[in-house]
Amino acid sequence: MSEARTPAEIEAAIVRRRQELAATLDELAVRVHPRTIAEDAKARAAAVVDRTAGRAYVAVNRAVSDVRERFVDEEGRPRPERIVPVVLVVVGVAGLLVSARRRRR
Repeated sequence: MSEARTPAEIEAAIVRRRQELAATLDELAVRVHPRTIAEDAKARAAAVVDRTAGRAYVAVNRAVSDVRERFVDEEGRPRPERIVPVVLVVVGVAGLLVSARRRRR
C-alpha cells in the first residue's frame, strides 16, 4: 500500500525540508528585526495620515463647493443679493472689533 522509499529519496527529502526550514527562519528573522518593525509602523502611520489628509481634502473641497453654490449662480456670475448682506455683516463685525480695541487703549 505505501511505497517504500530509498535511502537517497529520504535523504533528499530531509535536505529539502532543511532548506525550507532555513528559508522560514530567515523570513522570521527579517519580520522580527527592529528595523523591519519600525518601517512597518512608519508605513502604517503614513497610510493613516494619507487617509486622514484625503478625507480632510474631500471635506474642504465639499465645503468650498457648497459656499460657492450659495454665492455664484450656475453660469458662474456672482449673486449680489447673497453677497452684499454677508459683506455688510463682515464689515460690521470688523468695525465692532476695531472700536472695542480702541476703547481698551
